[in-house]
Amino acid sequence: MIQKLQDSRAVLLGAVAIFAIGLTTSGYALGDGLRRSKMAEHRTVTVRGVSERDVTADLATWSVNFSHQGTDLGSVQQSVDEQARAARAFFQRAGFKPDEVTDSNVSLSREQPKNKDGTPVGPQRLTVSRSIQLRTNDVMRARAAYERQSELLRDGVELSGTSISYTFTRLNALKPDMIGEANRNARSSAEQFARDSRTNVGGIKTASQGYFSVTARDGEDCDDCGSSGGSTPFQKVRVVTTIDYDLG
Repeated sequence: MIQKLQDSRAVLLGAVAIFAIGLTTSGYALGDGLRRSKMAEHRTVTVRGVSERDVTADLATWSVNFSHQGTDLGSVQQSVDEQARAARAFFQRAGFKPDEVTDSNVSLSREQPKNKDGTPVGPQRLTVSRSIQLRTNDVMRARAAYERQSELLRDGVELSGTSISYTFTRLNALKPDMIGEANRNARSSAEQFARDSRTNVGGIKTASQGYFSVTARDGEDCDDCGSSGGSTPFQKVRVVTTIDYDLG
């Protein structure tokens, strides 16, 4: 009887030992699998691909602002009308068509002079402001004319402000090719990294396309800049893509 109990106890202890070894082995295998999976998750490379194009703006917009001040609306308005004619004549001499020159703004302001007690003194001062805008695709002609804007002063135009902006309007036509080039450059960088680390490039894990920026052609590169090339007709379009590749 005692021998039977001892035999049963030995069998039970053996079963427990085998079960414990099984748990240990499966736990190690599970842990090792998780470790390898975690390592695989971190075997990625982040690369950036760049694409650039030198372009020339195809639209110029130039606003000429002027005004006149006085106490009689009729005479003030007459002066502003004469300045508008002088501005249009300037653009005509520069070789622009009449339909490229338009009135873009006109306004009237009144100011009542007052003494130190706040009592109105004398008639109101009236100011009429007006803007003439040139909008043309002849960008180089506009650029040359802008360099001669001092002629407007000699013609009696009382300039209160003048500004020209150059725009490249065909950006959408460039986007597909530029995005493709940026992606290819990113892939090439990833492959170089993989060769250096003796691995292979896998599929794309995540990808993001940066903004298209239009800057002055001779300006500094800036991946996160917006458009800021309007001060010159000679511009540079740039896009940067960021891609995470798996490595195996």
